Amino acid sequence: MDSDWMNNPNLAGIDPAKLAMLQSLASQGSQKSQKELLPFLMAAASSSQKNGTQFSRDEMDVIVEVLKSGKSREEAAKIDQMMQIMKMMKK
Repeated sequence: MDSDWMNNPNLAGIDPAKLAMLQSLASQGSQKSQKELLPFLMAAASSSQKNGTQFSRDEMDVIVEVLKSGKSREEAAKIDQMMQIMKMMKK
């Protein structure tokens, strides 16, 4: 994954360490098959919570919108679907 998304001005208020962590996860996740991706993301979310790294709802919304920009409708829908799954699993 290209790291240009991290330079988006909409992300200016987010801690650069959080963005670097996301870039690392994106790089690792790009090596995973679609079947491996959800367990990988769930483990990453659990690990980040244990380390005290949490994203606010606003931060997550901005990050997701930035990641969806420039994507096809189908790709954006997949991102939305993944976010819905993550939200359901947090409950």
